[in-house]
Amino acid sequence: MRNLRPVFLIVLMFSSVLGAVSCQKTASVPAGEATSAEAPVIRMGFMICDSLEETKKRFEPLTRYLSEKTGIAIEAVYLNTFDVPEAFENRKIDITHTNSLLYVMMHEQGLRALAGEKRGEMGFASAGGIAVRADSPIKTLKDLVGKRMVFGPMMAPMGYMTQYELLLDAGIDPETDLDYYAIPWGAYKHEKVVYGVWMGAYDAAAVPLLDIEFMVRDRKIGADDLRLIAKGDPIPYCVFGAAPWVAPDIENRIRSALLNITPAAVVSVENEILSVLKAADVDGFVPIEDSDFERVREMARKTNMPPYQVY
Repeated sequence: MRNLRPVFLIVLMFSSVLGAVSCQKTASVPAGEATSAEAPVIRMGFMICDSLEETKKRFEPLTRYLSEKTGIAIEAVYLNTFDVPEAFENRKIDITHTNSLLYVMMHEQGLRALAGEKRGEMGFASAGGIAVRADSPIKTLKDLVGKRMVFGPMMAPMGYMTQYELLLDAGIDPETDLDYYAIPWGAYKHEKVVYGVWMGAYDAAAVPLLDIEFMVRDRKIGADDLRLIAKGDPIPYCVFGAAPWVAPDIENRIRSALLNITPAAVVSVENEILSVLKAADVDGFVPIEDSDFERVREMARKTNMPPYQVY
């Protein structure tokens, strides 16, 4: 699949056709406004990660816990990646949970960093890399010229943008110097990328290191099956953000609840007692500042990605 980047604008223009997916009906009032005189409803927008089912399973317990802990009515809304910025712009979500690139895009419209997600060996950060099979003759980035490569989703900072920058810095133009590159369809794209290179369909893969870590943990691949030939800088992984129209008191209560979740925190969901952190597959949540995203902004500018894209 060659020259995919011109398609990106078309996908972005028509992504709203896909619509937002919510676990329940969206209220008719604008987001953040009260449905009654007693309490507002805060809509927490979660970017769908591997699949809708997996994202709900991870974050329904967390949403329930935050609502109970803060006394705020919080409604979970699940959105396809391309639909998140539009939902934010139209005030259909108040609190966001997205990757770092989407945060940077929405920060341009006032989104404030709320809390970072601590997950894996690097804490609230992770990195992207370029991997080949352990037995591949490819040793350096220069060896990728004329080869086949598979990337993650275009809006994935550690599954696409990092690797695009690594190639550009090595003097390789992915649009002209690779034989071709592809992006998988459907759910669990990052895993498909890993399996694509491991099973020999591609010569190299753009892999988020956190996904590799978890796939090894879950015994989906072996620790020695792949070999990294390049690694990008650590950047924030997933982050919670608060819209500028969210009242400071509500923002502070949600932030405090997130930062103070411990492994002992549990919640009842459908008559089952669940560990909040274990269900979300995270180690906890930590303070994060907008300045932590400067490296993401640098990458986006260099790779011509939103919000700095020039056509």
